[in-house]
Amino acid sequence: MKVHEYQGKEILRKYGVVTPQGIACFSVDEAVTAAEKLGGHLWVVKAQIYAGGRGKGGGVKLARSIDEVRQLAGEILNMTLVTHQTGSKGRIVHRLLIEQGVDTSKEYYVGMVVDRGRQRVCMMASSEGGMDIEQVAADTPEKIHKIFINPMKGLTDADADEVISKIGIPVVCAAEARQLLQGLYQAFDDTDASMLEINPLTLTTDNHLMALDAKINFDDNALFRHADIVELRDLDEEDPEEIEAAKHDLSYIPLDGNIGCLVNGAGLAMATMDIIKLYGGNPANFLDVGGGATAEKVTEAFKLMLHNPELQAILVNIFGGIMKCDVIAEGVVMAARQVRLTVPLIVRLEGTNVALGKKILAESGLPIISAGNMADAAKKAVTAAASFSPAG
Repeated sequence: MKVHEYQGKEILRKYGVVTPQGIACFSVDEAVTAAEKLGGHLWVVKAQIYAGGRGKGGGVKLARSIDEVRQLAGEILNMTLVTHQTGSKGRIVHRLLIEQGVDTSKEYYVGMVVDRGRQRVCMMASSEGGMDIEQVAADTPEKIHKIFINPMKGLTDADADEVISKIGIPVVCAAEARQLLQGLYQAFDDTDASMLEINPLTLTTDNHLMALDAKINFDDNALFRHADIVELRDLDEEDPEEIEAAKHDLSYIPLDGNIGCLVNGAGLAMATMDIIKLYGGNPANFLDVGGGATAEKVTEAFKLMLHNPELQAILVNIFGGIMKCDVIAEGVVMAARQVRLTVPLIVRLEGTNVALGKKILAESGLPIISAGNMADAAKKAVTAAASFSPAG
């Protein structure tokens, strides 16, 4: 789960991380009122969407008068903002953040992710913060410094001082920087975050550190512990199909291919997409129905896949362990009839009650293409998609 920048900053301020004063707005008039309330002579008008690269896309601009705040707020609000993280379709801006301008002398980068291999949180930091941090990582990776945090000790003073030294934060700011870095780690740990990024972390002209941006993602599996964070969710920023999938306890991610995939188990789902690619096809989605799928759940899965106008075949790949093959076969037959399926349907079953499952499919009277193994299923799906015509 993601949150907007202004929401992330609200969380970080609870941990002593200093940010500019800002106010979230939903209209041009609110933006003007916010700027007047904040006061000063310089404001930043920021689009609030779940994506990075907003500055390069025209979603972050400086205003030097109240009239300019009104003008820029009108330009940014409701615009379709396209960045390298939104894809070509972009995102419509429904929210703004109006912040006080900050006089900066240097920009740094600080981020944290979970390193699953080491089973520790990795803190990354660089002296080269700002809009081109991805380019820095690609061209000069030696400028990205990493430390792996012992979960039993947290971010120690020694850890923090190592980061401070490596990225060149002035000695006069060391104590403040140590407190900020430890606050960031504590926020990450307490909220079960999966990613936290401050870019830029700025050094002001009067030698203070301030988080000018904040991006936080949270582990969905831990949200049951954080009702306050769940309340921050902005459904306008999420894929409506993923929202619908979650209602039925389905793990669904739309992709840009034309072969729908319905699989039980995340690992098998990934392998299914890989083998489709191996044989020259393109998966249209990741869809894991889990180990306890019902006929109704399978039907909803079919409906989700059929939302894709580019769909030209569906591959069902099931290994029956907890999930019995006869149950999934009944669900497939029910779903195909209910949605009046017109695209080719390829089914590969293996595992518990596989013979009964295949019998149900064979006696259904539906034009189901059976497959003996994963390779056979992938080949048949790619061939069927290539020859499919919506007209019949």
